[in-house]
Parts: sequence; C-alpha cells; structure tokens
Amino acid sequence: MKNVLTQRQEDILKFIQKFIQTNGYSPTFREIGKEFGISSTFGVNRHLDALIKKGYLTAGSNMSRSLVPTLINEEKVVVDSDPVVQHLETIVFVPIVARVAIGFPVLAVENIEGNIAVDPSMVQNAQGCFALRIKGDSMINAGIFEGDLVIVSPKKKVRNGEIIIALLGDEVIVRRAAMNGNKIKLIAENPNYEPVSINEPEKFSVIGKVAGVLRWYN
Repeated sequence: MKNVLTQRQEDILKFIQKFIQTNGYSPTFREIGKEFGISSTFGVNRHLDALIKKGYLTAGSNMSRSLVPTLINEEKVVVDSDPVVQHLETIVFVPIVARVAIGFPVLAVENIEGNIAVDPSMVQNAQGCFALRIKGDSMINAGIFEGDLVIVSPKKKVRNGEIIIALLGDEVIVRRAAMNGNKIKLIAENPNYEPVSINEPEKFSVIGKVAGVLRWYN
C-alpha cells in the first residue's frame, strides 16, 4: 500500500503530533533533526515530503512552524495508545495570518505563515477563525501586548464594546468598538491614543472580533 509509513516516518509523525500538543505549534526542521539525529535539513525534508505525499501531513508555503498532521480518516491516523496523541484529534488548527490587506482574502494561502493548535473549547465557532500577531501598544490596558497572537472570529457586524480587528484605509488596527446609533468610534486601551471616529465608512471595514489572546514567555 502506498500510504504505509516506514518506521522512521511514523516516528517523525508521532513526534510532530506530540510537539504540537505540548507547545501549541509545530517543530522546525532543526528541532526534528535534533530529535532524530539527522544533521541536514535536506534529510529532514525528505521524510516530511514523504509524509505530505502520503497524505499524513500538510505544510504552509513557509514550512517552518506550519506542519499540520492530517487526521481526516481512520486510514491516515497513526494508531497509538498514548492519550496525548489520541487527544490531538480534537485539536483545532487555526492559521496564523501574516498580513491583512484590502482586496485580498484573509485566509489566502500566500497570507498564511503557520498554524496554532487550539483546544476547541477556547473557540465557540472555529470556522474561518485565524490568528494575527499584534503590533504596537494601543490595547495594553485590555491585556493585549505587542507580539501577542489574538484569535479572531470573522464577522462584519459588531456589538458595542467588542474588541475588533479592522481595516482603516490600508492599516490594520485593533480597537474597542463604541457604537452610538450608526456612528462608530474606535477606542484604544491606552491613554496615549486618541479615539478614532469613522467619518469615511468606505475606507473602513471590520475583519472580525478578538475571541482570545495567546502569549508565550520563552
């Protein structure tokens, strides 16, 4: 059978599964090579290419930190008694978006820089959700800091007080929405930033609301 794995391929797949479960993101080529004593990235890539071709793995355009095991049917699931590996079947993989721009689909392949593993209990409806890395300090009093990953739930209409990701002209901003009838103000959670009134609706569009924040200290 063409989908049968070699022992080394199976070991690498299990390592990737456990690494994602433990860390919330996939390992790099170097981390895989170190685990299995493979000195060259070419040698690691050869095994990963085989896993991708056999349907056990997918990877984004930037393969670093973008490896995702495909658990789409029983034939492709590595059977393992380890509960950590089995629990991976319930994990949601949320794409990390490198950029948001007018006229381009947010989840276009060329915009994806990797994936983040999230427990489904953290996201009410994972369909269409994505992660975006925060730049700047406009929302620090809401506990959102530069470098954080925010999980964004796509929606075009927002409620008063929701923290949203929006496009204002060609700039991506994160702010709290303040609604007054049909008028919208975007409020920063940092006194150094003035509220932004939306006076030109044609230059403003809502990408989604912030559903959660992820942060690492290492």
